[in-house]
Amino acid sequence: MAALVPVVDPSALPRGPVRITLYSWVVFALSFGLLISDYMARQVLNAVFPLLKAEWALSDTQLGWLSGVVALMVGLLTFPLSLAADRWGRVRSLAVMAAMWSLATLLCAAAANYGQMLIGRLMVGVGEAAYGSVGIAVVISVFPSRLRATLSAAFMAGGLFGQVLGVAVGGEISASHGWRVAFLVIGLSGLALALGYALIVRERLIASIAGPAAAPAGRGSLSLRALFAGRCVKQVYVASGVQLFVAGALPAWLPSYFNRYYDLPVNAASRLAALLLLACGCGMILCGMASDRLTMTRPDSKFRLAIAYSLGSATALTLALLLPAGPAQIALLAVAMFLVAGTTGPAGAMVANLTPLAIHGTAFATLTLAHNLLGLAPGPIVTGWLADAIGLHDAFRVLPFASVLAAWMFFRARRTYSADLAALETGRVPG
Repeated sequence: MAALVPVVDPSALPRGPVRITLYSWVVFALSFGLLISDYMARQVLNAVFPLLKAEWALSDTQLGWLSGVVALMVGLLTFPLSLAADRWGRVRSLAVMAAMWSLATLLCAAAANYGQMLIGRLMVGVGEAAYGSVGIAVVISVFPSRLRATLSAAFMAGGLFGQVLGVAVGGEISASHGWRVAFLVIGLSGLALALGYALIVRERLIASIAGPAAAPAGRGSLSLRALFAGRCVKQVYVASGVQLFVAGALPAWLPSYFNRYYDLPVNAASRLAALLLLACGCGMILCGMASDRLTMTRPDSKFRLAIAYSLGSATALTLALLLPAGPAQIALLAVAMFLVAGTTGPAGAMVANLTPLAIHGTAFATLTLAHNLLGLAPGPIVTGWLADAIGLHDAFRVLPFASVLAAWMFFRARRTYSADLAALETGRVPG
């Protein structure tokens, strides 16, 4: 999902160049293109679940692992690979990352069995693990500071476009030419972009435009105690991750759901799922905007909105699954998808408010870690396991419980928010 791209806090970075150059836009375009390739490589699998299940006689648990292992690797490796990129060179690292996930996607195309496909998907996750945090750092460094918020939002949108295209394009190609060709096309296009990035984007040119902004920021000021100081921020990390359990499960399994319960062919099921993914991305952005606008005078209202988004998604999904297949159910599923990732904006703002400015980049990476390990990785896996036991429809009926749990945790976190904020404002670390 787009909300899950680790974003460097714009205000925590040094001042950038004073003007925009043509090369700045070239860097943005290539980085944006690679981000789309990143999410297409991640999401194409979900479009071909029905074909893999039939060809290799896979269980839903096995299918869930193929999806969840990518998020698991992203969660585990974001920190170490981001640190390695800072030492080795961000531009060089980004080209290597893109080549790795593209080659891994080609390995998926050539997989002869489930074990080979699982290894390929694991390597996709390794390649993608640090792209979001390192890529946005490179993009921001070559633009003036006044555009950092806009660029961060645009970069996040690339993840959304990649998810939609991965499901839609993957479904269309696999329906007409087979699932291997879908992986092949996306892998080759990613390799072409990686080669173009390596040839055109140069560390030396980045440094000449960015000046001091090209250097990594805030590494020496990392304080693990500050990252987890106070009860509130720890609960926000966990609550946001738990809510994304649902946001990870639904995109992975909706194409299969429409294939099984609506009797739609793979391409039609993928198109319908892609539309709901688009609703999810729009909801993420609009819910975040609503959070900023409605909480200007009452910062703690972000908790009320996060609770409302969690309970709203749970209610819409519960009602949808009480209805038979048809337009009314699809409409309620669209409402659920619109709200399911709406908590990412308020949660990000809470974490920013509850951690010192100097470590905001690391705080967002910590939030991303929680998103992947608590939500995006286990969501598809557990849903697949439940689908084997009770059927996919009934497995979906369990998902609202995660949203209710997330709402309860946001409610508990709100009780210490003001006290923890006050401690930070007076220079103390919350207890």
